[in-house]
Amino acid sequence: MPAKPDDTPETQETATALPLEAQLEGLLFAAGEPLSVTALASALGVSVADVERALDILADHYTSRGVRLHRLNGHVRLVTAPELAEKIRTLLKLEPANRLSTAALETLAIIAYTQPVTKPQLEMIRGVACDGVLQTLLARNLIREVGRAETPGHPVQYGLSFEFLEYFGLPSPDALPPVERLDVLPLSSRAPSPAHPASGEG
Repeated sequence: MPAKPDDTPETQETATALPLEAQLEGLLFAAGEPLSVTALASALGVSVADVERALDILADHYTSRGVRLHRLNGHVRLVTAPELAEKIRTLLKLEPANRLSTAALETLAIIAYTQPVTKPQLEMIRGVACDGVLQTLLARNLIREVGRAETPGHPVQYGLSFEFLEYFGLPSPDALPPVERLDVLPLSSRAPSPAHPASGEG
């Protein structure tokens, strides 16, 4: 049986001839969801260090493009540029999201700067119950469960999500401003609409 076009040596050589950053771009675009750096390295048959270097090249390339590269806990994702949020909302006819409450914003800031953090720890810092606030932040995909603490009861630990990075226009948690410069984040803005990964999916 004749080989399929995609299986021909010529096609394989063409794919391999692409720069590593171009190959990564294609995989991330096709996946439409976060991929681990180790999975990318394995799929491409290169080292994690090689992938990291190529991702740096991609990130620099995207600074003036309509997509961005976000990294979180060893995973990578392509997303649309935050400057396009309103245009995307108009194009897809999305309803404007409601504003987050002051309590939700305060809780989100604590999680951002102390992650991973548990509900008991949050309540100790804020001095009030956080059940409702946590449910709101989880429902809007601004935070996620990242594990369980090695303390009695093994409470859930919370951390930031890719949607948080996308909304605030941050490439990674490392780009968070110093606590005294929280004014540079639009913490009084509306909560984000659903995320728009830069994907080949329709």
